[in-house]
Amino acid sequence: MNPFEKIFNYQIVSRLEQSGAIPITSHERAWLKAMLARPAAAEAFEPVTLAKLRALLEDETAPDLSGGYIEKARSRERHVYHPLLRPLRRIVLARSGVRLDYAVKDGTLYENQPGFPYKLEYSMVKREWYLFWYHRRNRTHMNTKLANVSAVREEPLAEGVAERIAAELAALLESRQETATVEVVRLYNRELSRILYAFSCFEKDVEYDADSDTYRITLSFPRDEGEYMLSKIRFLGKRVRIVDGHKLQRRMYETATKALGRYGIE
Repeated sequence: MNPFEKIFNYQIVSRLEQSGAIPITSHERAWLKAMLARPAAAEAFEPVTLAKLRALLEDETAPDLSGGYIEKARSRERHVYHPLLRPLRRIVLARSGVRLDYAVKDGTLYENQPGFPYKLEYSMVKREWYLFWYHRRNRTHMNTKLANVSAVREEPLAEGVAERIAAELAALLESRQETATVEVVRLYNRELSRILYAFSCFEKDVEYDADSDTYRITLSFPRDEGEYMLSKIRFLGKRVRIVDGHKLQRRMYETATKALGRYGIE
């Protein structure tokens, strides 16, 4: 059996992440081969990339999906792939500027807005792609649903401009960041992988105290995602407790008091 088929040890996983290695199982390789055979694969990948992936998976046995599956009625399908993904990835890698046409919630259309895109992110919850970018005119951080972007035009930047914008953006993001530290209750140390998975969408640093056999997780998150962070902590229940982060502690106390109050408990 391939020793990398199943990995539960956090230290091994963290080392792999630091080195940039990603272990995949035989089931994942077989699934990928089946997906690359679909017509949509030609739109999602460059021809060279697609040919390389297919060559690497040549010896894998793809699952037979022709029979045994019945598709029930469903709502309108949302495609994961978006036609603007490929050009935007190139622009992000080239550290170039853009001119964007996009709409906001109330339907207002903004055209020819100067921006500096720096990240594309897919939300597993909302099943939407988001573009994170810096508005060069207003000097504000923006995140826009890719479905609301109607046009993208690359705008090369003068020498040194990209570095200056990146520095401004880093300072802006840093000013909006908050940190909190949660401690894993020792009884639940064996569930560390599950706990870390719950915080997988946040930047984190894990420390282990051998004397007390205790794990502490320091989390960094945008200020406007504090309530989302609280939902993750509530989901973990008694497995963790907040040891540093007064604002989160206060909000947890408020919600716990309100919940007890509904049952007449003072």
